Amino acid sequence: MTELTELTVAELRDGFRSGAFSAREAAEAFNAAVAGAKILNAFLIETPDHALAAADAADKARAAGEEAKPLAGVPLGIKDLFCTEGVQTTAASNILGGFKPTYESTVTANLWRAGAGMLGKLNMDQFAMGSSNETSAFGNVISPWRRSDGGNAALAPGGSSGGSSAAVAARIVPAATGTDTGGSIRQPAAFTGISGIKPTYGRCSRWGVVAFASSLDQAGPMARTVRDCAIMLEAMSGFDPKDATSLDMPVPAWEQGLSPDLKGKRIGIPKEYRVDNMPAEIDALWQQGIAWARDAGAEIVEVSLPHTKYALPAYYIIAPAEASSNLARYDGVRYGLRELPDGAGLQDMYAATRAAGFGAEVKRRLMIGTYVLSAGFYDAYYNQAQKVRALIARDFDDAWEQCDLLLTPTAPSAAFALGEKSADPIAMYLNDVFTVPSSLAGLPAMSVPAGLDGQGLPLGLQIIGKAFDEQGVLNAGLALEQRAGFTARPDRWW
Repeated sequence: MTELTELTVAELRDGFRSGAFSAREAAEAFNAAVAGAKILNAFLIETPDHALAAADAADKARAAGEEAKPLAGVPLGIKDLFCTEGVQTTAASNILGGFKPTYESTVTANLWRAGAGMLGKLNMDQFAMGSSNETSAFGNVISPWRRSDGGNAALAPGGSSGGSSAAVAARIVPAATGTDTGGSIRQPAAFTGISGIKPTYGRCSRWGVVAFASSLDQAGPMARTVRDCAIMLEAMSGFDPKDATSLDMPVPAWEQGLSPDLKGKRIGIPKEYRVDNMPAEIDALWQQGIAWARDAGAEIVEVSLPHTKYALPAYYIIAPAEASSNLARYDGVRYGLRELPDGAGLQDMYAATRAAGFGAEVKRRLMIGTYVLSAGFYDAYYNQAQKVRALIARDFDDAWEQCDLLLTPTAPSAAFALGEKSADPIAMYLNDVFTVPSSLAGLPAMSVPAGLDGQGLPLGLQIIGKAFDEQGVLNAGLALEQRAGFTARPDRWW
């Protein structure tokens, strides 16, 4: 029998249903894999008992002849941004140290209802602010990939969902939850050679997800295959009356609707995504992706998204502004860290707690956000950024008159070394140049692994779709996946 940790979500589900193995056997195999992979620092909290309890419930139901739940027999990793009842949830920040929610996020509750179990809470950039997983208060995650030249430099797994991407790529979880504000599912998926989809804004409830930027945050799955992403997304999605931004519409049967046939589809190639100094390898892969799409039956058309060049600066005004508002609740009064120097008053406690609890990147973004919302600057910066956001969304609307989907690179480079960009915030922010526009417009977008660079590191291609057209995005992803035949994996590092 194939080693259980090598199986995809679909293979675990189907193998359990056929009786090839028990859910407990699968949970034990992944629990052991997690315990043996501490060098990656992908997990902040391990919850082997949660995974085993869900597995035992699945085995008991199967023995009683009950119909298997959609994710019965599948243990998962959960990004530490999702509140999990009775299990520490920190958003990788000291300011939430020791916080154990008394409630469950809607997304994780949906997954448990579907029969999944939890292997643990995954490391991430602090409050989801970062592109390399180096801003975590609990140490950076290390990518399981290495350069083929034998260099010893540890690589970034991407961010903010770096723990999720590293764990999936290393085969210590079959799939994981991620969140995407400006590319934090897609960029780490590209860096580690896995798939990840950010659905339409509102598909997955934000209730119980620690907030960064409320108008941008969206949960989504990260897994090894497009099919696995479809399975996970079906379980995660659904209307939630507790979330005012939740979409009140049925969840489609995305897995059942999967097809690699793109006949009749028009795929747009936005000319503005040809950025200066983009590595030739990424441009070559993009051209290869265009050829694959054409081979799948799609018509290729060039389109223009003229306001793309303003997306990144607009994002880095809007997101910090919303973060400034959301993170004001962390003050040492109600939960989490409290720093109370001798003789301190209330204002002193606020200042001491936030100084000790927040990391440098979080502080940087909070200061930017507070500045652009302040009197005298709100109209000059925040309002202008929102107007630019509307223009970016309008660009996409205009593009949809000419095409059904867009195909672009996912990131402007392969994974970089840890520490390589940490001293230059602007260089780090540029990692999101291809992912931010669709986030600002609230559109579904997916990264699929499509090739390797000259150092043997993964590169991804991104598909962007119309609002609510996750099926089209997944189908195009499947078409690319089948033609790319990406089977590369990191060397066994343990």
